[in-house]
Amino acid sequence: MRGGTKKRGYHHGDLRAALIDTAIDLIGEKGVGAFSLAEAGRRLGVTVAAPYRHFADREALLAAAAERGAGELAETLEQVPGDLAPAQRLALGAGAYVRFAAEHRALFETLFSAGLDKSRHPDLEQATTRAEVALLPSAIALCEGDPEAAATLMHAIATAAHGHAALLLDGGFCGDASTVDRTVARAVAVTHALVLGRSALSGNSGDSVGGAF
Repeated sequence: MRGGTKKRGYHHGDLRAALIDTAIDLIGEKGVGAFSLAEAGRRLGVTVAAPYRHFADREALLAAAAERGAGELAETLEQVPGDLAPAQRLALGAGAYVRFAAEHRALFETLFSAGLDKSRHPDLEQATTRAEVALLPSAIALCEGDPEAAATLMHAIATAAHGHAALLLDGGFCGDASTVDRTVARAVAVTHALVLGRSALSGNSGDSVGGAF
């Protein structure tokens, strides 16, 4: 198992939601590349045509699953207490990002490894933007209201957090059952270092304020 959710049955309820659930299950078992719309339908025991009443093709279902992942990631980041000092909130946010990847691998891989063009899926783009800006107020506060400096800092933090998450999922950090906790701690420490050295950052973050989140 690659990590994901438990298998679910379909009992003539909301087929669209059941297809999204099943897509996440299948991705957790086999990875994004091995997922197909037809297999999701077979897993649910519905006709070949039934899934196409809700999703035009495989990409549309993947986009819906990725939208769920972005929404849950946004909720995770938004739950970092807002009354913390900005630096502490950013650091804990980076740690929460890594832990989300570890605990929701199928959602994380769907969101970042499915090769989706978010501009073609407005709901996914909106959910992704929500995740990207979740911690932006803390970066703006640290950067004394300078939006460009805040965007640069967020880009650096997002890149570091995503790198730790990707290495964790790829097995790049060797260790025992405590590996997730250690990787979270590393992401937190790196974020503190980036905050302390933010004056050395240069350039800009491009079109996105957050990058990975």
